[in-house]
Amino acid sequence: MSTLDHLVYAVPDLLEGVAAFAERTGVTPVEGGAHPGGTANFLVGLGEGAYLEIIGPDPSVAGARPRAFGLESLTAPALAAWAVRPVDIDATVRQARQAGYDPGDVQPLSRRKPDGTLLEWRLTRREDPAGVRPVPFLIDWGATAHPSASGLPPLELVSFTIAHPEPDALAADLKAVGATAEVVAGESVALRAVLGTPEGPVTLA
Repeated sequence: MSTLDHLVYAVPDLLEGVAAFAERTGVTPVEGGAHPGGTANFLVGLGEGAYLEIIGPDPSVAGARPRAFGLESLTAPALAAWAVRPVDIDATVRQARQAGYDPGDVQPLSRRKPDGTLLEWRLTRREDPAGVRPVPFLIDWGATAHPSASGLPPLELVSFTIAHPEPDALAADLKAVGATAEVVAGESVALRAVLGTPEGPVTLA
């Protein structure tokens, strides 16, 4: 089985999105760093081995319009994706394809922390125009220390739910990548996380 690694909360303006998140939750995210391709992020912890990534256009790159997670056309914050951490990412990709779901090829990625440290990892990348992705991508941090190990400000992940017009089909795709989540029927695809915060429960969707 795969373990929850992180949730991806996409915002059209990174600094404004982080400020709004801090006001809603009472917890100030810490700067994660910048990725090649024009995105940057801030992080909060979600318990041992998991975190929430707030991602948006890199504010240090003038006019950045990255395609990742629908940021190119995003007009409002959205819980856009999630990632799971398998024991063996390459074996999980093979097993998923045999089960009828292609998570995409495993590719390297990196980001530079504010202190200059380079973090490197591998993840699956799948061409998908959807703004919200109900099936998680796979990630392998290799020899890099997991971001949650760096003392992130903590929040509690009370619940995580996926709405989908075809819940049985989604459940099959989740099983193919070894992921588990609560799936409910819905008119459109949506991710929903309830966070326990100093300001009370906060829902991200």
